[in-house]
Amino acid sequence: MTSASRTQEPWPALDGAGWRETLASLKLWGQIVGKTRLALSPMTNHWWQVAFYVTARGLGTSPLAAGDRVLDLEFDFIDHALVARTSDGGIAKMPLSECLLTGFYAAFFEQLHKLGVAVSIRPFAVEIPERIRLDEDTRVCHYDPDWVNRFFRVLVKADQLLKVFRGRFIGKASPVHFFWGGFDLAVTRFSGRTAPPHPGGVPNVGDWVMREAYSHEVSSAGFWPGDERFPEAAFYAYAYPQPAGFEARPVRPAGARWEPSLGEFVLPYRAVRAAADPTAAVLEFLETTYVAAADLARWDRAALERREER
Repeated sequence: MTSASRTQEPWPALDGAGWRETLASLKLWGQIVGKTRLALSPMTNHWWQVAFYVTARGLGTSPLAAGDRVLDLEFDFIDHALVARTSDGGIAKMPLSECLLTGFYAAFFEQLHKLGVAVSIRPFAVEIPERIRLDEDTRVCHYDPDWVNRFFRVLVKADQLLKVFRGRFIGKASPVHFFWGGFDLAVTRFSGRTAPPHPGGVPNVGDWVMREAYSHEVSSAGFWPGDERFPEAAFYAYAYPQPAGFEARPVRPAGARWEPSLGEFVLPYRAVRAAADPTAAVLEFLETTYVAAADLARWDRAALERREER
């Protein structure tokens, strides 16, 4: 590693010319790998078994059952490869570069076949309005390695801060994990109470899936690169069920606001980059949005939060 790579900007710009095309590619590739993770993982509450985790090189799975062995999969955003490893020493790599979606699908499963891993997935994309068959769609997937590496570096910082925030809570909380459907890094706190059935309505997702995800009352926050509804990267926070008056509560820092198109509070990434102390700005956003949800919904905060003196 060069000295230059060690001193890379921790909060790099994310507004490159080709980022939308690259993001669209990553979302579809993530579905293929994520559905493989789903197929090889036992069910866990709220679908936690499907998520990826930020690694030292990108986004990866935890070990997945593959017969008497385990398999892990990692998007390496430094060498720009998708890496598959097995517990008996097997390793396979395929480059991340411009290709047809069908070509990526076929190459990925060929790599698994070479490792002796047999798996079958339902090849339809979820949480995307368009009906996409991943193994038959011939669209070109674009890939800008510079933008991807910058996005990864932001995920590293977001992962660190979300873990600090998670550590302040002693009630039930999710890991800090990356959901490939929504394509966001998230952490969720739970009040301990059940929630009303989720209304569903997520594109190409069964309502029963969402009812499992939101079976209990939550305050959730994370980082997201944006989409058509809100086309810029941002930290976000929401509550389910949303308590009355939540959207009107004041939150900090300056630049944070309620976004009606999402039904969430957002702190745009550009505001984080412009802050005198980006770390403090993000943590203040996470804390004030959680307090807004917890106070309005009357969570037992004394029992759920870690006292500072401890």
